[in-house]
Amino acid sequence: MYYCNLVLCSSGGCVSVCVCLCVSVSVSVSVCVSVCVSVCVSVCPCVGICYVINCNLVLCSSGGSLGAEIVRTPTAARFDSPESHVGVAWRLKNEIPNSHILDQYRNPSNPLAHYDTTAEEILEQCDGKVDMLVAGAGTGGTITGIARKLKERCPNIKIVGVDPEGSILAEPEELNKTDKTQYEVEGIGYDFIPTVLDRSVVDRWYKSNDDESFAMSRMLIREEGLLCGGSSGTAMAAAVRMATELKEGQRCVVILPDSIRNYMSKFLSDNWMCDKGFLTPEDLMVSKPWWWNLSLQGLNLFSPLTVLPSVNIKKTIKILKEKAFDQAPVVDESGVILGMVTLGNMLSSVLAGKVKASDPVAKVLYKQFKQVRLTDNLGKLSRILETDHFALVVHEQIQYMEDGSPCLRQMVFGVVTAIDMLNYITTRERQGSTRERTLSECSITSECSLTD
Repeated sequence: MYYCNLVLCSSGGCVSVCVCLCVSVSVSVSVCVSVCVSVCVSVCPCVGICYVINCNLVLCSSGGSLGAEIVRTPTAARFDSPESHVGVAWRLKNEIPNSHILDQYRNPSNPLAHYDTTAEEILEQCDGKVDMLVAGAGTGGTITGIARKLKERCPNIKIVGVDPEGSILAEPEELNKTDKTQYEVEGIGYDFIPTVLDRSVVDRWYKSNDDESFAMSRMLIREEGLLCGGSSGTAMAAAVRMATELKEGQRCVVILPDSIRNYMSKFLSDNWMCDKGFLTPEDLMVSKPWWWNLSLQGLNLFSPLTVLPSVNIKKTIKILKEKAFDQAPVVDESGVILGMVTLGNMLSSVLAGKVKASDPVAKVLYKQFKQVRLTDNLGKLSRILETDHFALVVHEQIQYMEDGSPCLRQMVFGVVTAIDMLNYITTRERQGSTRERTLSECSITSECSLTD
């Protein structure tokens, strides 16, 4: 995939005309080539914020027709651990003959490509006048290459690097101090300093957060028609703040490096935004159903069936079938929740040979499940059950340790499914209809007796 850059300019009194032509050519049934050519013409001097977006020359294939093998690595792994994407890549290079790693973190061609091409295009589109550049930092190639060239041609330019909270790329080090250990925005920020990142060319760092990043990305898509990704929202949010320091007539360029393509099931999804806490279900509701704000306390949940982690899989399957349960929480002897086991997951794991029937259920724990509290409303539960088969109802209590320090413990109160919720709602509706019918009949009887 090769990238070219397009500059779109907007400001009061400035009009830009942009034309984009995309051509797709099928080479075979499974291989195609897509070419996008874009031209942007400004009909007046441009003052304001300039958007730099990417268009692509793409060679794509379906299935494994090009012989590619995808190796997945855990995102939580440290960069220097053997199981990280960097560690796995180098291991595969050593194992596979005639293999090569492009290594964007250390390859000097990374910033050089942006020095020779991206920066030159920005200067050409902006008539050689740029007062501020705002860009996110991932590998560091983009901001390093562009900044080096712009500082040569525009000595007074201010370079603003954007780094998410939880990353350590910003300087001074005090900026990186935070309780956050992870962030949802992708493509920028790291827990190590890439070799190609030259932090000396950055005049100022801006620490961003996920809330403003995704809010800005969604706004750019909705109101500006820019089909950009999360890190583009990060850069734009920073640019909006940093541009307030510019004087009238000065120009700020912000790099929007990613497209919407890889985020269809992430920040573009309202449910994902709700799950991650960036939106509340109420934000999405035009009108709420009558049961929306009712608490879970009215569901009349049964006492949950729980199992210890030492119980073997065969016995757990038998218990679930006898009790007509599809899932059960796994708790330790003190009642602390360790995870969930489901009938389907246990059966498939045994049949696939991943575990033995005699193995403890601790080997098939399912930890990706949603939790709700008794004080939560049915609206929140309904959102969860749109994508999940069940939710675990937990009760929190404070337990004091031997040293007198408090510890928050979660205990299982019940497991609720969509059937439980639907039964509750329909029962309440039937009761309401019966009550209304009774009142109506009483009213008619009274009127009849008065008439007589």
